[in-house]
Amino acid sequence: MIVIVMGVSGSGKTTVAALLAAKLGWRYREGDDLHPSENVAKMRGGTPLTDADRLPWLRRIAREIDDWQRQGQQGVLTCSALKRAYRDIITGDRAGVALVYLKGSHDLIARRMAARHEHFMPTALLESQFATLQEPVPDERPIVMDVGRPPGEIADAIASELEFRSRTDGEASRLRHGPQIP
Repeated sequence: MIVIVMGVSGSGKTTVAALLAAKLGWRYREGDDLHPSENVAKMRGGTPLTDADRLPWLRRIAREIDDWQRQGQQGVLTCSALKRAYRDIITGDRAGVALVYLKGSHDLIARRMAARHEHFMPTALLESQFATLQEPVPDERPIVMDVGRPPGEIADAIASELEFRSRTDGEASRLRHGPQIP
């Protein structure tokens, strides 16, 4: 299982994903670390990224997921994944990839961004993040979490939902394929 924690900048992706990975004992990767330096410079300068800017970054994230799966590793990775087209690149038809959407109001996230320091994403770009955001739809099977809750509670709720899905998906598979004969 690979979990992608998505949402606009300031939604708590890094904090929640790190807590979730620690709770599950899984590998963790901050997706922003995979951005080309040109992207970071653009964002730091207050210029929103274009789809063309994001494409190499999204492909790197997809490769990271493929590498983890090839190695049989489980992990949690952050990525804003604001558009369905972006999510299609990173999740595609890969089995075992779950999407967690950290959802919050513009006001709450703007307050959080204003309070943080040492981050390359300026608060001025929050408008473009919300303008770009296409919330995940039911066929993507997202786990949607309200970011108004404490990060530890969010991580616990995600872990519980992943466990529930694992049990129910396993049961559904057994029902489709019949009993397993040892």
